[in-house]
Amino acid sequence: MNNKPILDINEVPKPAQWITLSIQHLFAMFGATILVPYLVGLDPAIALISSGLGTLAFLIITKFQVPAYLGSSFAFISPVIAAKAAGGPGAAMLGTFLAGLVYGIVALIISKAGYRWIMNLLPPVVVGPIIVVIGLSVAQTAVGMAMNNPSGKYSMLHFSVALVTLAATIIFSIFAKKILSIIPILAGIVVGYIYALIVGIVDFEPVLKAHWFEMPNFIFPFISYKVNFTWNIFWLMVPVAVVTLSEHIGHQLILSKVVGRDYIKEPGLHRSILGDGTATLISALVGGPPKTTYGENIGVLAITRVYSVYVLAGAAVFAIFFGFIGKITALIHTIPTPVMGGVSILLFGIIASSGLRMLVDSKIDFEDKRNLVISSVILIIGLGGAILKLPFKDIQIQGMALAAIFGVVLNLILPGRQLAGDDMFETKTTDNNKKTA
Repeated sequence: MNNKPILDINEVPKPAQWITLSIQHLFAMFGATILVPYLVGLDPAIALISSGLGTLAFLIITKFQVPAYLGSSFAFISPVIAAKAAGGPGAAMLGTFLAGLVYGIVALIISKAGYRWIMNLLPPVVVGPIIVVIGLSVAQTAVGMAMNNPSGKYSMLHFSVALVTLAATIIFSIFAKKILSIIPILAGIVVGYIYALIVGIVDFEPVLKAHWFEMPNFIFPFISYKVNFTWNIFWLMVPVAVVTLSEHIGHQLILSKVVGRDYIKEPGLHRSILGDGTATLISALVGGPPKTTYGENIGVLAITRVYSVYVLAGAAVFAIFFGFIGKITALIHTIPTPVMGGVSILLFGIIASSGLRMLVDSKIDFEDKRNLVISSVILIIGLGGAILKLPFKDIQIQGMALAAIFGVVLNLILPGRQLAGDDMFETKTTDNNKKTA
């Protein structure tokens, strides 16, 4: 891989170049970041603001050494919806806050005990099937959004909008070159939106009525809602963090290869995990969805070879600024549901497929009954909607959270477990061809 930088980590771009490159990163994360709040019923403006604030916090905590952007996490879609159903938006924010605390605890343990234990706890045979569950658990939601009109009845017109959006997103994903290949979601949404305009299902009235500057609908603890801890919320949200932690480690390994540094060692996995957790905590305090590092923005780094953290910081500032522009927020709200449904069909399928890819890339042998048992149990419990009702405090553990717990436990107790070695953390540096662990 040619990773010789055009702009290295701490190089400051010229003003015009800085703006252009930062907006490019903003576009890369935009479609996916606003899709999550759209699906779970949160304000997309706050998702933008919290992603910007979270990214700035991440850059500070990682000592301005890790060029990463943090956007809305897809892993928490089903848990956030369930938490909102159980106790309203406040419950979802409390659960998000608790998940962020888990990151902090894990970061503290890694700083004291090293990082290998977490990969032994979360091997691919556990994480891969859980990622499949993440993608497929919201499949019905995506299809319903694609096929139905606002009253919930089947509409061929609305389904056609979803199909056009889906087709455009697929075309951009496969045939687009350079930067367009990184933003197929945003490009697909734009094409679907234009088609929806043509067939007359877009209402521009909210945009005309909106002010240029508007305060988003922040959700503050103790002000917008009473903080009421329940074990149900804990078990709905916290176990999902085991999946996103594994995703985070994977992104850090990929990013290390792209920019030619060993981020597992310096500034350290504990710092990047703490940064990710802090971003999620910030999001919880203002009413946004949980955060995660974004593969789309890593893709932008790989293509442009512009690794400057100042460019990522610029994208974060733009995201915060856009969140306060009422016209932009209103425009996001005018995107018809089938447009988002069409994008979701592909996106959620890709998430599920990435779980399968993890199993393939890790050479998981399903002739080994141990692997077969772990994967099978995770898939059926996660997709079947299994619920474990504990006989005290009315605690319920369900769906993805229960599947994650079963997967981790089975991996620990079944014989034949293989421990992670140093080779899985090897990356190449730009200064020489020596491998560092």
